[in-house]
Amino acid sequence: MKYSFLQICIIVSIAVTAQCQMQNSPDAVELVRLKFGGGSDWYNGPTELPNLAEYIREHAKINVFCTGRYVEPLDEELFSYPFIFMVGHGNCFFTERESARLRQYLESGGFMLVNDDYGLDAAFRREIKKIFPDKELVELPFDHEIYHSFYDFPSGLPKVHEHDGKPAQGFGIFSDERLALYYVYESDIGDGWDDVEVHGDPPDKRETSFKMGTNILIYALTH
Repeated sequence: MKYSFLQICIIVSIAVTAQCQMQNSPDAVELVRLKFGGGSDWYNGPTELPNLAEYIREHAKINVFCTGRYVEPLDEELFSYPFIFMVGHGNCFFTERESARLRQYLESGGFMLVNDDYGLDAAFRREIKKIFPDKELVELPFDHEIYHSFYDFPSGLPKVHEHDGKPAQGFGIFSDERLALYYVYESDIGDGWDDVEVHGDPPDKRETSFKMGTNILIYALTH
């Protein structure tokens, strides 16, 4: 069926109006990424969060969206977002003030998902000690709720990309028994959220990535 120019304009207008109404809803959750210093590509994978939001809206019926917005540790609006996403391939660095602010955010109920997109691990482990010098990253057991909050992952974090050939591992930082930071290592689920032509991941890998992302967000929003 061919559409006239007027019909196309009407369709686009309806879609834009629906998107605006969703974003302005009081229960809408916006997914944002964290901008950080150190030289790593914190901005990579621009289609990841929008695609994840679309999947969650369709399958979990949660009013979640992504406009591509980012937030920095010292921004006033940091505490407006219950969920922030950190990703990169290389170095990362937080100042003393940024480290203290991120700790305050995480201890106040915020949740941060960190995805090692390959090459971030050493720098992230160094910087997390500045944020939580009194805590350790601990590997989550497979029976942790984050692996069962919506979909079941009896073997824990799924393996998406080969990287060093090591098994995928999910680590966490806890605040008063609540998982406040979840670190994805040797899995790279974010690449599974990208547009299919970016990495060419097979459908089953992409589906698994989206399902795990759904679990993570649902855990973050319910704790």
